[in-house]
Amino acid sequence: MPDAGGTARQHLVTFCGKCSCGCPQLFVDHDAPAERRIVLVDDFGQQVQMSVDQLHAIIDQAQSGELERILDSALTVAPGI
Repeated sequence: MPDAGGTARQHLVTFCGKCSCGCPQLFVDHDAPAERRIVLVDDFGQQVQMSVDQLHAIIDQAQSGELERILDSALTVAPGI
């Protein structure tokens, strides 16, 4: 189904979704080139486009706990991020 911009984006998930503040959302853009097929839109309307392989790398790092360790370390070094 085309979104407001006319692209064929399939909504996958809304992160949070417990409020009406415009939570980040993940889409698949079936019309985009392979290297830009995954679209992450933040609550300000900005977006990041990536390949399916790049998303899988993020998922793998999250599942292994590596992403959480990196984030925790960064927050310890620079509180308030």
